[in-house]
Amino acid sequence: MLNTMSVLIATLVIYQVLLLSIGWWASRRTSDNEDFYLGGRKLGAAVAALSASASSSSAWSLLGVSGAAYAWGLPAIWLIPSTLLGFFINWYWVAPRMWQRSRDNDALTLTEFLAGPRGDPARKIIMRLGAAVILFSFTFYIAAQFQAAGHTFAVALNIEPTAAIVIGATIVLAYVMLGGFWAASITDSLQGILMASSAVILPVIALVAVGGPGDLLASLNVEGLSAITLWTRQESLAAGLGFVTGLAGIGLGYPGQPHVVNRFMAMEDHNAIPKARLIAITWAVLIYTGMVILGWCGRTLVSTLGDGEQVLFALATLLLPSILAGIMVSAILSAIMSTADSQLLVAASSVSHDMRNGQSATRKSLKQARWVVLFIGMAAIALAVFSPEAIFSRVLFAWQALAAAFGPLLIITLWRGPVHPTWRIAAMTSGFVITVFLSWTTETPGDIAERYIPMLIALGLAWYGSAKNK
Repeated sequence: MLNTMSVLIATLVIYQVLLLSIGWWASRRTSDNEDFYLGGRKLGAAVAALSASASSSSAWSLLGVSGAAYAWGLPAIWLIPSTLLGFFINWYWVAPRMWQRSRDNDALTLTEFLAGPRGDPARKIIMRLGAAVILFSFTFYIAAQFQAAGHTFAVALNIEPTAAIVIGATIVLAYVMLGGFWAASITDSLQGILMASSAVILPVIALVAVGGPGDLLASLNVEGLSAITLWTRQESLAAGLGFVTGLAGIGLGYPGQPHVVNRFMAMEDHNAIPKARLIAITWAVLIYTGMVILGWCGRTLVSTLGDGEQVLFALATLLLPSILAGIMVSAILSAIMSTADSQLLVAASSVSHDMRNGQSATRKSLKQARWVVLFIGMAAIALAVFSPEAIFSRVLFAWQALAAAFGPLLIITLWRGPVHPTWRIAAMTSGFVITVFLSWTTETPGDIAERYIPMLIALGLAWYGSAKNK
């Protein structure tokens, strides 16, 4: 154990020094808002694909999905096509259109793109409304990242959870404040590589330890359960279909995620999109398939685990030599912590750029952006420490709020053209407010009501508004 602990500490220190070095390097390439928020629109295919993928996943995919598979059993298989659906929508449909259209109106943020060109009567209202939605949602989102890594740091290093959260969050805040988008994109790319490697190596070893695919499936087949219950956790066919359909709604939320869409806006070359698409979708297949298999294996190998979201850590320490376990766990934990950078950056842009109605860059606004990063980070730390919640549910709440507020309006704008100002405001407001209301009051199989009702209403309002604008 001492050997593992020493390796964990050493690897963590090396990784965090690397992150700070990237932040310092990136700060030398950051001179204005376009650099800070979009890296000067110079991202290559690999960096764009890996950073977009990693920033959309991280703690949720590594700990949340494996934890869900550990708790649910076979029904977790529906998480794989659900998430892949989002990757296909974003990379085949949204990315090519967003790359071109964001350049046409010179938008630096998703909110600014939806707000329309200067002179649009709804521009100021939409930018401020969008900023408020992002700040609210990302505070929960970032708190989940800090909580995930902090809790696992505490287990791995035997330190207090609060101290673990604060230490990890401080490193993330430091390199994002230094280097902005460049720092976030490069570190997210490193994170994406680490995540993909872990999602291949550890599940394969776990599968061998279980006895192979046949023995794994046999262990998941609970006698006495109907096929519907076994595969959906529900008692009736209607409820089972609701569960599967509700999970599919997760994928439909990808176009509404500002920290993902901004990678499409930042790519240097439109011709690089097919290459980036292949990298991103391959990455998603490896990550989500690997984490589901890992969670399933954990049900047999560590059946008494109290917290299912710690199955990755438990299996790494159980199945790997101490040194390899230390390296893998510390790298994964550091990677989880670094995911918060993209959310922090988008939150900063919402205040320092969107709240200022997209005014041109100044030294003052760049300084303000860094202060916003610090403020949001501190709020997320407080939420993670004083109001902890399951990573899976907290991330999905924030995810769905963003999805309903921005996704339908973005889809209609890219598909049918500009939406009338009044209906843009109505679509964004209704999607967000109804999501928050349903998430706190209604529970349905797969949360189908929360996933679909807000998005369908917002989509209908945006569609009608596009027709009114003809």
